[in-house]
Amino acid sequence: MNIKKTLLVSVAFAMVASVSFAAKSDSAQEEKNDAAEASEGRYKAPKSYGWTTVAVGLATPVALPWGIEKWDVFGLDLNLGYSDAMKMYGWEFALGANTARKTFAGLQTAMAFNYSNEDAYGVALSLFNMNNQEFYGLSVDAIGVTRNMYGLEVNLIGSMTDKEMGGVQVSGLASVVGEDAYGAQIALGANFARRAHGLQLALVYNQTDLLWGCQIGLVNMAFACDHGFQIGLVNVIMDNQLPFLPFVNGYF
Repeated sequence: MNIKKTLLVSVAFAMVASVSFAAKSDSAQEEKNDAAEASEGRYKAPKSYGWTTVAVGLATPVALPWGIEKWDVFGLDLNLGYSDAMKMYGWEFALGANTARKTFAGLQTAMAFNYSNEDAYGVALSLFNMNNQEFYGLSVDAIGVTRNMYGLEVNLIGSMTDKEMGGVQVSGLASVVGEDAYGAQIALGANFARRAHGLQLALVYNQTDLLWGCQIGLVNMAFACDHGFQIGLVNVIMDNQLPFLPFVNGYF
């Protein structure tokens, strides 16, 4: 019996120790994530109170459940003025503006403003859509701002992607990608990308540091072109033997 008791105590102790170690590991990982976010100056949302399937109100926090801005919503979040939730999976609707402080997946519709702080998956419809991390899906707005955009973005005025775009951006005035554009940038005014891998199509002006694809516009500008060509009235490739050629230009 003593041997059995000793074994049981040892097993119990080992289980407690393993759970404690796992908890400490998770805590350490969270601390690392917090430190990384703090070093990058990124906003960190507080922890959620709990979750609900339906949230209804006039404007957060005047909503049910009370203090809904600190709840996760898995279903419907309906507010007349302003809707604010933590994690949002479903449909977030407000006549004014919507905010998802953590991950968003589903549909955001608002007259003025949609914002998601972390990764977003789905559809966002408003005058101004903003995402602080990565957006996957369809964004329709007057002005769109995101860190990384993958999918289709339709902007009445213009868009700004801080890092990387993969898919199609269609803008009325201008489309700007801070790093790499994979796919197509289409604008009535101008397109800008640090590196264009695909198509830049504009009525007036296209510009990229490195062109791997095609530029079509009235004026096309590339500082380097490893693989690709330009079609327009004025075509400039700065590292080419002939930097300027009308109508058609390519690297040679």
